[in-house]
Amino acid sequence: VALSPLSWSLCAAVGCCVLCWCAVLCAVLCWLVCWLRWRHQQRLPATKMQPSMPGGVGFLKATIDVPDDAHVLDVVFADSESAQSFHDDNGGLDYHIPIEGGRGTMPGLKVVHVAVEMAPIAKVGGMGDVVTALARAVQEEGHSVEVVVPKYDVISYHQVEGLYQDGGFNHGGTFVRVWHGQVEGLATTFLEPENGHFWRQCIYGRGDDHVRFGFFCGAALEYLRVRNVQPNILHCHDWQSAAVSWGERPNNAKVAFTIHNLNYGADLVGRAMATCEVATTVSPTYAREISGHPVIAPHLTKMFGIRNGIDQELWDPSIDEHLPQNFGPEDVVQGKAAAKRELRRRGNLADVDVPLVSVVTRLVHQKGIHLIKHAAWRTCERGGQFVLLGSAPDPRVQGEFNALREQLMRAYPDRAALFFSYDEPLSHLIYAASDMFLVPSMFEPCGLTQMI
Repeated sequence: VALSPLSWSLCAAVGCCVLCWCAVLCAVLCWLVCWLRWRHQQRLPATKMQPSMPGGVGFLKATIDVPDDAHVLDVVFADSESAQSFHDDNGGLDYHIPIEGGRGTMPGLKVVHVAVEMAPIAKVGGMGDVVTALARAVQEEGHSVEVVVPKYDVISYHQVEGLYQDGGFNHGGTFVRVWHGQVEGLATTFLEPENGHFWRQCIYGRGDDHVRFGFFCGAALEYLRVRNVQPNILHCHDWQSAAVSWGERPNNAKVAFTIHNLNYGADLVGRAMATCEVATTVSPTYAREISGHPVIAPHLTKMFGIRNGIDQELWDPSIDEHLPQNFGPEDVVQGKAAAKRELRRRGNLADVDVPLVSVVTRLVHQKGIHLIKHAAWRTCERGGQFVLLGSAPDPRVQGEFNALREQLMRAYPDRAALFFSYDEPLSHLIYAASDMFLVPSMFEPCGLTQMI
């Protein structure tokens, strides 16, 4: 590759790989169709690629003159100049070649996440962690990010900075208050309808979640419209905010849809798959596992499996504000001992030198709740201590665990502590204090616990 601010000579890397592959399928793709990140006022003409070696065999190359204020060259390969030609456009994503030496800079995008969970303020499962971590990562790349969530009455408001009300609007026969604040450095908008949909003392589990979250999706789109928010990307998550994908989008925004768990709301997920521009799921393995599902299979060309990650700043024990004593590799023994003392104090457990076995999870059948019950009894029977943090959206399951807590308290009053609540600071303390961690899931689309 020869490079100058005004000229690109393309004959290696992406260009060569793609051309060699296409030659096997349909002869040589010898035309290079170019754009400048779709936004530049100058659209470059199609350019015929030439052999880079004598005899016309081997790699092809093309020299493209680009303006010095461009920052990336977007290319598609074709077998002719005709609009009806065969194109290799990288599955609709195009190929993007950075331009160095010019004065162009990557323009930032406006990205709006619409989600019903967000760590650490309103989290039930891994979705809440991913929404926050992903939004922070995209913001750190220089883009403008906003997260829109329902204003539940169970939000941890002490973890929202600068919360204030900013008027409201009418939607669906009710008035919706708009609130703004900062969560983990992210601009966050809270929508509070006066119909009481989110004054339930819970996030899930009242039998009408599909109605509540359907209303929320419509309210989120109406908020963007009435406040003239102009997103480039709308990112919705699982069935709960899937309806954003087929709603009236402001600014002709593109939709990214993430499937965190296909075990719920498959019909809504299927409709979002059909209407979004790109879909992701939480790991390459899970993408393969669900690829044959009838709501996924027709849209595989837009599906990508991207392994989840955690925000290392939020989970780093050397700086974690939720721990009684921060620690690193050099003082891990002292740090974990301090975490154990505090956890045992909060759980009324004996301060003795025995293994501490813990689990932090939603209490649903996917998570192996029958094995959790078994492990609780076996841990205590063998002299260890058992700690659980979680709750069940199904009242019957919650009742079973309420009974389990009473039985364990009677049999082993200083060896078991079961917390049935959402408590993000407590979850950090449990992870830091535990000797062993229980993850008996029947299946996991990704699994964030293992990363912590």
